[in-house]
Amino acid sequence: MNEFENQEKVDAEGVFSKVLRAGRRTYFFDVRETRAGDYYLTITESKKNTQDDGAVYYKKHKIYLYKEDFESFKEMLDETTDFVFAQKGQEVISERHQKDFDLKTKVESKDDTQVESFTNIDFEDI
Repeated sequence: MNEFENQEKVDAEGVFSKVLRAGRRTYFFDVRETRAGDYYLTITESKKNTQDDGAVYYKKHKIYLYKEDFESFKEMLDETTDFVFAQKGQEVISERHQKDFDLKTKVESKDDTQVESFTNIDFEDI
């Protein structure tokens, strides 16, 4: 399993839930039931934060998605994620800015010529 922890459960009423833990964020995918007995989906992002005094609190954002919108939502999500991967690849660029990121030089091949794609510059050199 990669950096994301994926959990699944089904509660006593048969409502389905999945939890995706991703660093400081947790995503909850919950199937709920309407009063009429139909199902809809809630997606909740919970982000762990710390106050100045060290107390931990969670910021939550929630969207409600109804069955009639599932297909369009899924198509739009697929299209936008495909665009991001096509434009920027799957490497998480922000990882370069983490303290423990390994600053290895990456090399790309263009017309059989080796080209350096990352240069390590010290700000004192500028």
